[in-house]
Amino acid sequence: MKEKIIYFDNAATSFPKPEEVTKAMVHFSREIGASPGRSGHRLAVEAGRIVFGARERISQLFGGKDSSRVVFGLNATEGINQGLKGLLRHGDHLITSSMEHNSVMRPLRALMKEGLAVSILPCSQEGFLDPSGVKKAIRQNTRMVVLNHASNVVGTIQPLAEIGEVCRRQGVLFFVDAAQSAGAVPIDMEREKIDLLAFTGHKALFGPQGTGGLVLGERVDEKELVPVKRGGTGSRSEQEEHPDFLPDLCESGTPNTVGLAGLLAGLEFVIKVGIEKIRHHEKRLTERLLRGLGEIGGVTVYGPGTAEKQLATVSFSIQDVAPSEVGLRLDEEYGILCRLGLHCAPAAHRTLGTFPQGTVRFGLSYFSREEEVDEALRAVGRIARREA
Repeated sequence: MKEKIIYFDNAATSFPKPEEVTKAMVHFSREIGASPGRSGHRLAVEAGRIVFGARERISQLFGGKDSSRVVFGLNATEGINQGLKGLLRHGDHLITSSMEHNSVMRPLRALMKEGLAVSILPCSQEGFLDPSGVKKAIRQNTRMVVLNHASNVVGTIQPLAEIGEVCRRQGVLFFVDAAQSAGAVPIDMEREKIDLLAFTGHKALFGPQGTGGLVLGERVDEKELVPVKRGGTGSRSEQEEHPDFLPDLCESGTPNTVGLAGLLAGLEFVIKVGIEKIRHHEKRLTERLLRGLGEIGGVTVYGPGTAEKQLATVSFSIQDVAPSEVGLRLDEEYGILCRLGLHCAPAAHRTLGTFPQGTVRFGLSYFSREEEVDEALRAVGRIARREA
């Protein structure tokens, strides 16, 4: 008999996936299997249709007008690196926040050594960035503002529309890391004045690991974009110079087509169910979890503290109990799987006041249930009361 588990690590990778995702990947592996754009035979054409379909669905989901400006890669991290390294030059200035993941901070630290100036704006202890602070920080040489849409530590949802408006009025590119939010909350690149959006497939889009990428808005000139890798694209094969058009400019090598088949199925699931319905379900569970944790003595909850202002990602600590011990007991004694520590976001934890010990993070999803939340609350209560 399979051991019962409660999977609350969806902010890292969503699980379970919709059954359609598994079926799509198995179908590709068994019935198609060819490389898209590399041959003219029927299986290669069918593989190409899958990649094109995924590109179209991503563009549709984020309000894009041209699916060729969707660039696929392994994950949001690759998309972030492509956007930052591809557009920023020596002498440019960039603005970011104190709540960023290392997928943003580490490339920026490397670029600072090459002459990039970076302003890291402090967020509130709940994780919010004040749009007026962004406006004040803009300089004559400010090229870009890069910001996560929602914190991977506490789920704080940033006021994208207000910040995007500031950037647009000042002629600054607005780059959004939507690793946590894509599929969980509505995103419209035009409405929110987003110029670049990095996404990952394996979280709230319910795709497999190894899928993600970057969406480029119309204000990004691809002629100024330097690809982070070059190689075979299946196009312009008579030339040894790399193609200068999208998406080939940023897509080299055989893609993860079996993964993109799964991502396409995940995207179609999200679109069919509807992001508003997904959001409603997750908000209800988050409110239940926040209320229950607030009633347990010795438990401190971090972040906004309200489901309206955050994703279904909740971080907490238990007084005098290390996060590592809490996580071990939750796993071994109660079958509750979660994430502990610094979550690859030390800057965020410094903002929250939880560095260096970190927190315990519960990440819920559309497939989480009320009874799982209640069971987790009982387990946290026992640990907090030092019950065996």
